[in-house]
Amino acid sequence: MLKPKARWKIKEQASSQIDQLVNELNVAPLVATLLINRGIDTVESAKRFLYKEEMTFHDPFLLDDMERVVTRIQAAVEENERILIFGDYDADGVSSTALMYKALQSIGASVDFYIPNRFTEGYGPNEPAIRKAKEEGYQLVVTVDTGIAAVDVANVAKAINLDFIVTDHHEAPPVLPDAYAIVNPKKPGCPYPFKGLAGVGVVLKVAQALLGRVPKEWLDIAVIGTVADLVPLVDENRLLVMEGLHVLQATEKPGLIALKKKCGIESQVIQADHVGFGIGPRINAAGRLDSADPAVDLLLSETQEEAEQLATEIDHLNKERQAIVSEITEAAVAVVEEYYPPSDNSVLIIAGEGWNAGVIGIVASRLVERYYRPTIVLSIDQEKGLAKGSARSIEGFDMFAELSKSRDILPHFGGHPMAAGLTMKANDLDELRMRLNQQANEVLTEDDFKPVTSIDLVASVDEISVSVIKQLEQLAPFGVQNPTPKVLLQEVQLDQMRKIGSDSNHLKVGFTENGSTLDGIGFHLGYLCEEITSHAKVSAVGTLSINEWNGRVKPQLMIEDLGVSEWQLFDWRSIQKTRLHERLSTIPVEKRVLVAFNKDTQAKLGLEKETVYDVSGQGNLDDLSNQFVVLLDIPRAREQLASLFSNHGEPSRIYTIFFHEEDGFFTTNPNREQFKWYYAFLLKKKSFNMKKHSEDLAKHKGWSRHTINFMSKVFCELGFVTIDDGMLHVASNPQKKGLDESATYREKQELAYIENDFVYSSYVDLKQWFAEVLETKPIDDTTIKETV
Repeated sequence: MLKPKARWKIKEQASSQIDQLVNELNVAPLVATLLINRGIDTVESAKRFLYKEEMTFHDPFLLDDMERVVTRIQAAVEENERILIFGDYDADGVSSTALMYKALQSIGASVDFYIPNRFTEGYGPNEPAIRKAKEEGYQLVVTVDTGIAAVDVANVAKAINLDFIVTDHHEAPPVLPDAYAIVNPKKPGCPYPFKGLAGVGVVLKVAQALLGRVPKEWLDIAVIGTVADLVPLVDENRLLVMEGLHVLQATEKPGLIALKKKCGIESQVIQADHVGFGIGPRINAAGRLDSADPAVDLLLSETQEEAEQLATEIDHLNKERQAIVSEITEAAVAVVEEYYPPSDNSVLIIAGEGWNAGVIGIVASRLVERYYRPTIVLSIDQEKGLAKGSARSIEGFDMFAELSKSRDILPHFGGHPMAAGLTMKANDLDELRMRLNQQANEVLTEDDFKPVTSIDLVASVDEISVSVIKQLEQLAPFGVQNPTPKVLLQEVQLDQMRKIGSDSNHLKVGFTENGSTLDGIGFHLGYLCEEITSHAKVSAVGTLSINEWNGRVKPQLMIEDLGVSEWQLFDWRSIQKTRLHERLSTIPVEKRVLVAFNKDTQAKLGLEKETVYDVSGQGNLDDLSNQFVVLLDIPRAREQLASLFSNHGEPSRIYTIFFHEEDGFFTTNPNREQFKWYYAFLLKKKSFNMKKHSEDLAKHKGWSRHTINFMSKVFCELGFVTIDDGMLHVASNPQKKGLDESATYREKQELAYIENDFVYSSYVDLKQWFAEVLETKPIDDTTIKETV
């Protein structure tokens, strides 16, 4: 048995609509199944999703207040009024700022931008910045990716006669700002058909309305915020990202060229992951550590020299950010391990003085990955007595709802079920920790503390091909609400398994089913070679890809998780004694149960420092259920081994070493005719000097001296003869007895059976023996023999 790292949540696979999509769209059943699982269950909707020519950008004037915004901006351009763009410091805010700047500049506006400092001003428009804008002569402020909750700031702007336009995409609060105009698809009553735009997507719609066309030349900027802000990659966002990636691939903007070079992707086919894990984090780094202005300047730069300088600066900031994240994460882990162990805490609340508030959200995510607990990480400002934090949650624990129950000690917080931000008094941390742990204990079960992997497709090996994978790639770009499909192979056989890589830390396997094979690669999973037998039927979860190497094109599964549902037998019978310690070290100590049937085995194997259960000695053996049992030697009787498991439960793994020194199987085991001849010989002789004549008799009969000694001992135990100092005398009128009444004879036969069944049997026969003892369903010999 091998338990997967995560709980596998399999989506419903069967649907009557699969055949219709297969026939109408000429796609593979796996592709049709995936479309249906994602709610794309009609031919028309599937065409719109799969084929770019079927997609369109929505009319920007369907956004409430768009007409009013366009009219006001055009008037500002005509009157040569100064416009200030008020942005945000994350990747969406930066790209929104840059795109709005280019759009307004292209129509002749006098425009500047302003992004608040995360550390000195905090999130969103603030009164000092608005008043300063008025003092510096700006007549119009346009927010991007922020402002929907700026009620007080809008009132100030109105009071000082400064027109205040909000463009945003965040959830609308109960009370909206009294702004000149608000453009937000989530604004109550807004008829716009798609609510999932990022902040930069809303700006793109403003630019589209201003220019009377979709400004495709700026889609390389729009794609950054859209991917980095983790908005749903469906509907209009899907088209935006599809086209945006193509524009980014061929971009001539110096800033993006320099940024791609820093990411090492300038010569690659740009995918959404390159934006999400390369470009986005670098742009985010500027605002996380200091001012976000260099990131905006990079996107707006017009010379290669300036762009490379800014890209280098941002890349350094990203490396610094990574180092800070690692440092704080290490400190946070130390606090968890020492003071708040996960075994005693269902929710982790970790705080540190002076921790960088710009990266604590990343640290919280790292702790969730490590411990899989709802987590809040806070930075404490001792002078102000405040703690500012970021929260990340797990499935089953609605962080926003649970925090809402402590509004009395949380004057400032906001978020959603999986993430939140908060500011509170540092003195209230212990109270919040106590409350959230109590709340978590009421709503979470033990299973909830194991990660969940959603399975999109259950496939057989023969269903997976290069052609099918290319069809699945038509569903890209992948992201939120359209993730890279997770595929499950269930109970398939392995035809190879080995470690690969310079450090042998990666795993390569071959899956075989229905006469077809599929390669599997598991990065950093090389250790599983010690936890899966090559004979096991495994289930594997991963993503599909195409491997092109040496002119060969093959499908492969990028393995993320593996599981074996049945108990496993690991055959270590050929292991050398010198390597025994090394191999035993691969078995977790807390799961390992070493068993010996002979009292001297532990010493002979050099395991004096190990805890070994001696079947022949004293003490009680604990329950073996789900344990890893290592059988160090052979039993003296088969019943010993059978009773070990029948009395102590079913282990999840059995390791057979079966060390033994006496080799009864290959020493002569005389049959009844040989016993009959030897007894007749003794009857004639009446007495026999074993010391003098055993060797001669053995040569005469082609036996071994051991055979002579063995039969003599058996006759002695049966009372047929007496032996005194090597001199054998035949008893007169002995009682008639069978050979099996001799203990020596029975032990010899049992040893032969044991060696035959356990030491020299095939893997298949040995597993069959254990299967019967464990009362499991007998394995299919044919299936296993095909792989041996």
